[in-house]
Amino acid sequence: MAPRSQNTSWSADEALELLYAAHWRRLVRLAVLLVHDVGTAEEIVQECFVAVHGRWSRLHDPDKALAYLRQSVVNRSRSHLRHLAVVRRHVDREPPPEPVAGPDHAASDHARRATVLAALRALPRRQREVLALRYYADLSEAEIAETLGISRGAVKSHASRGAAALRAHLSGVLEETR
Repeated sequence: MAPRSQNTSWSADEALELLYAAHWRRLVRLAVLLVHDVGTAEEIVQECFVAVHGRWSRLHDPDKALAYLRQSVVNRSRSHLRHLAVVRRHVDREPPPEPVAGPDHAASDHARRATVLAALRALPRRQREVLALRYYADLSEAEIAETLGISRGAVKSHASRGAAALRAHLSGVLEETR
């Protein structure tokens, strides 16, 4: 997002309104891949927009606001997952039942999507984040490295290991269903 002219830059309201309209849905989808819940993902993204709005005047480079939002979404998703881990340690809860797929096509698609998401959930956190940013958010290695605060080499390594683990898990699931 570039300034309107040399002397006038976007206000927080104007800039966030444009960012929200253009990127809210993709940021929510990214958060869903990380926290596995649409409602929570929407809350996380909303909180990130509010935080950026409050810090707009201190943002050194408004052109990097989207990258800052992405990083905020990843960080808040991590915080949410850490909080859930603590809650789970202290509360006995039964996991929700898996949806039963029916014979129709939509149920079959849902079951396949659930299988892939379950495989993604089984990956270590960093591999899951890298794969979500790479294949869902379509970020480059450099953008992923910047978002996660890791080197490009680490991005490559996590992506490779994560993709291999997903292939192995999903091929095992396919063999079980035959």
